[in-house]
Amino acid sequence: MDRRKGRELLLIGFTLFSMFFGAGNLIFPPGIAARAGTMTWAAMAGLAVSAVGLPVLGVVAVARSGGLDALGGRVHPAFARIFTILAYLSIGPCLAIPRTASTSFETVLPLVGDAARSPSLIRLVYSVVFFAAALCLALRPEKLTDRLGKIMCPVLIGLIVVTFAGCLAAPLPGYGPPSAGFENAGRAAAAGFLEGYQTMDTIAALVFGIVISLNVRARGVTDENEVVRTTARAGVVAGGMLLVIYSMLAHIGALSGGAFPGAANGAGVLTRIVSALFGPMGSVLLAAIFVIACFNVCVGLISSCGEYFAQICPKLSYRQWAVVFAAVSLLLANAGLDRILAFSVPVLNAIYPVAIVLILLSFADRWLAGRDRVYPVTILFTGAASLLFEAGRLAGIGFLQSFPLAEAGLGWVLPALAGLILGLFLSRGQGCHNEKRSDPHA
Repeated sequence: MDRRKGRELLLIGFTLFSMFFGAGNLIFPPGIAARAGTMTWAAMAGLAVSAVGLPVLGVVAVARSGGLDALGGRVHPAFARIFTILAYLSIGPCLAIPRTASTSFETVLPLVGDAARSPSLIRLVYSVVFFAAALCLALRPEKLTDRLGKIMCPVLIGLIVVTFAGCLAAPLPGYGPPSAGFENAGRAAAAGFLEGYQTMDTIAALVFGIVISLNVRARGVTDENEVVRTTARAGVVAGGMLLVIYSMLAHIGALSGGAFPGAANGAGVLTRIVSALFGPMGSVLLAAIFVIACFNVCVGLISSCGEYFAQICPKLSYRQWAVVFAAVSLLLANAGLDRILAFSVPVLNAIYPVAIVLILLSFADRWLAGRDRVYPVTILFTGAASLLFEAGRLAGIGFLQSFPLAEAGLGWVLPALAGLILGLFLSRGQGCHNEKRSDPHA
């Protein structure tokens, strides 16, 4: 029985890993490592905090809280609804879902030869097939463990391991020297943290919980406490897998940076070394990795968004919402992605700090019991600061960059701490008072 439970947990963890691991997760680690060179593992330590640690904490926080709506409700019911809708739309049809098709298409385009002369038509055909296939899997969200966990995830990991093994077997010269910004371990770790921060997986962690819980129940788990525990454990399993795969990709990237310096980004880093190791078949291998990774994420996002919007707007069924999101994403991937990116990226940058602070506060509930002003005041300060700094970035307001940590994209940290302190001050006596009231012997 224990062996069966362990196997089921591993499959659910594989499913969650598949939903996390998209194009950005593929290109960030090798891109960082190519620039970090001999400081690769310091940079990876920073990336592990923001691109593994925070997403895992997000999954656990949502599981323990009973959903993103419940977690946001600790601030205010209106905030919970608005924030949750923004999170689902931003990480779903307004940004990440269309990008899964457009990004993977870029790796397929070089393989089509003369047909690439009319890329718009090829993109349309590719995206229709891509979203139709993703929709077919997403229409049965409770089956994702059987389809992503059992099939797609092992194939993806196998292809990455093949690439990693090729690097181990090849007589490459080794890691190159660190570039600017990675000169020592401290700077490399900070740079890695900020790069991982940009994967936006912490937002994804908040929205994937709904589908993972559904898959846990589909495996025969009926007790709600056990559903929460299994979902949280699956998050830890997925985080461990992310860390292992990121380490493989970092080694590949560091070797590529040493042997073939000058690549513009992580995709270029991977392209150079895979082509050198595997020849013409390298392009096919890399395209397969990107397509499968993006496809898995697309399925997960359509499922998560469909489940949520079917709950808050049941006039459309889950399947109808899934079709709507797939159709909208198809249009954006072919026609208006650049414009929607111009809107969605600032929204993501504005809500991401709020998501981080919500998650961290949820793990302090034991000490915040009864102090009901901490959540709203801390989130108010965090949200106001993140909006201000993002507006300043868009408007080119230079003096805002002189604020502590602003240049690193973390200008919201000190306002968040100030909000926490003020919230605790305003809640003086609440915790003790409520604890006494809840004690029948008081």
